Amino acid sequence: MRLETRRNKTVSSRTRRLRVVGALCAVLASALVTGCGQDSGDKTAAATSEAAKVIPKQTTTPSGSSSSTAQLTEAQTRRKDFLSTVKVTFDKAATTAVGEVSGGKLTEIDLEGLDDEDNASPSASPSESAGGDGSASPSPYGTPSPSGSASGSPSPSGSSTGPKWIAEVVEKDGTAHTVTIDAVSGDVIDSVPDEDQTDADKQQLADWLTKATQTPQQAAKVATDKKKGTVTSVDLDENDTQTLVWEVDVVTEDWNRTAFEVNAENGKITAEETDDN
Repeated sequence: MRLETRRNKTVSSRTRRLRVVGALCAVLASALVTGCGQDSGDKTAAATSEAAKVIPKQTTTPSGSSSSTAQLTEAQTRRKDFLSTVKVTFDKAATTAVGEVSGGKLTEIDLEGLDDEDNASPSASPSESAGGDGSASPSPYGTPSPSGSASGSPSPSGSSTGPKWIAEVVEKDGTAHTVTIDAVSGDVIDSVPDEDQTDADKQQLADWLTKATQTPQQAAKVATDKKKGTVTSVDLDENDTQTLVWEVDVVTEDWNRTAFEVNAENGKITAEETDDN
C-alpha cells in the first residue's frame, strides 16, 4: 500500500510540472507575439521573468529510498535468532539443575552456543550506552518472542544438537557436578560429577559458597532491574580485585549483550559493560 501511494504521488507531481511548463510556454508565446514590432526585448524579458516565478523549485528525491530504521548487526541477528529457539528460561533451568544434586547449590549456568566466542568478563570501565533496533523486547528472565523465524526449527525433546543450558552445581564440600539441560524441552540430558577437581578446587568452591550471601537468582534480578532483558549466563567468580561476584550476562531489548558484575555479598553492581556489536 505504501508503494502504491508513493507511485501516485510521483505521477501527480510530474503532471503538475508538465502543466506549469505548458503554461510557461503559452505565456512566452503570447509575449513574443504581443511585443513584435514594439520594444520586444524588454517586454519579452519581463514576461519571462513573471512566468518563471510559477515554476516549482526542482528537488532530487532518490527513488526507493531505504528505511531509516537501523539495521541489526550480525551479532544482534545471531542472538535474536538463537534466543527465538530457546523455550526454557534461566530460572527454570537453574531450578532443574539444582534438583539433580542433593544439597547442591548453583555456581554457574550458561546458555551454550550464544556469544561463546567472546564471552569475557566485564571490566571496571563505565557503562556504555547501547543503541540499535528495538523492534522486539525480551522479558526479564524470559525468552524473547520470535518476531522473525530462526535459521532452523527447535530440536526435539532431549536432543543433543539443540540449545542447551550447561550448569555447575556444587555440594557443600565443594564437589562440583555438571548438569546439561535441553533448553527447548527442559529435560535433563546429562548429570555427572567433575572428576578433574583437586582438593584445592573443592575447598575454593566451598569457601565461595559460604561467602556468597546473594543467590544467582538475586544477582540476575539486580542485573535485569538495571537493564531489562534475557539472562543467558550467571557465574560465581572473583574479579580482578579479588572480590567475589556473580557475573551476569543479559541480552537486552536491542539484542546487544550487557555483562554485569554483581557483588556476591551485598548485591551491588560493581561493573557493567555493553557489547554493542
